[in-house]
Amino acid sequence: MGTLLNMTDHPESAPHGSTQAPSTVWTGRATNRLQWLLAVIGAGCLALGVDLAIESAWSSGIAPLLMSVIGCVAAGLLILFGTLAFVHVAVKVDGDALEVRCGHAGLPRRRILLTHVVGAEFVPKVNPRQWGGWGYRWRPEQGTAVVVRKGEGMALLLGDGRTFTVTVDDAEAAVRFIRRHLHLAPTSTSTGTRTRD
Repeated sequence: MGTLLNMTDHPESAPHGSTQAPSTVWTGRATNRLQWLLAVIGAGCLALGVDLAIESAWSSGIAPLLMSVIGCVAAGLLILFGTLAFVHVAVKVDGDALEVRCGHAGLPRRRILLTHVVGAEFVPKVNPRQWGGWGYRWRPEQGTAVVVRKGEGMALLLGDGRTFTVTVDDAEAAVRFIRRHLHLAPTSTSTGTRTRD
């Protein structure tokens, strides 16, 4: 859930002449619990590979068994680490930059300076299918995205014409925060992402 730090109320609703200090940091996150199921499948493949290596008699030939062990271990590690990296995403926006960290290790990580941002839009429905699945995605017609679940997100239009989309809870508040720091006029809710890259 998104939060505004060092702030008791949204500046838009603060009375004129108020001495309330505007917020300095916005943080938010999004979680996909379904990814844990995929991580369990990956752990199962890894365990199968280890079990094959330990328990097999190796009498039927070393090459087929070795290929099976390596295949199971490699598939297990790819699935396990590929899914754990996108169980959740954490987004932090301060006066200088937007930073996105994925998973428990915070990798992959993306930092975008606000001086490179020329626009921010709320996207009510980001669908992993639009991006070709979960994770860190790139599509020529849509730009780059970090998608950890279906639902709301925000899209940043960068100065070089590319877009960056991220799924995050309370994305509307993040867009207001960014637009306020960029001194852009508030906009109405967007119905989709930009298609330019």
